[in-house]
Amino acid sequence: MRFLQAWTFSEASLFNAKRLIARNASTQLFVGGLSYDTNETVLWDAFSQHGEIIEVKIICDRVSGKSKGFGFVRFAHESEASTARQEMDGQDVDGRNLRVHFANSSTK
Repeated sequence: MRFLQAWTFSEASLFNAKRLIARNASTQLFVGGLSYDTNETVLWDAFSQHGEIIEVKIICDRVSGKSKGFGFVRFAHESEASTARQEMDGQDVDGRNLRVHFANSSTK
């Protein structure tokens, strides 16, 4: 009986963790197709017209420090992230067409 109670608590914790991860992913966007010259300020400015941004991160090579051509934008609200994804996908920023998807999403 004691084992069963511990298992139930574990299942509840797992459910809450999955829900938190899913919620986090729905406010964070993956942005691909970035120009290697695009910096976080440019990306912030491009996406800020669609809502309140919490964080912008461009992923860079550890050795060279140069952009890998993709990054992430995290919004404060799911609805803003959804609007930004729809509006910014395919838009030109620094001469390159962006590919925008929800981060950690298996569907595009």
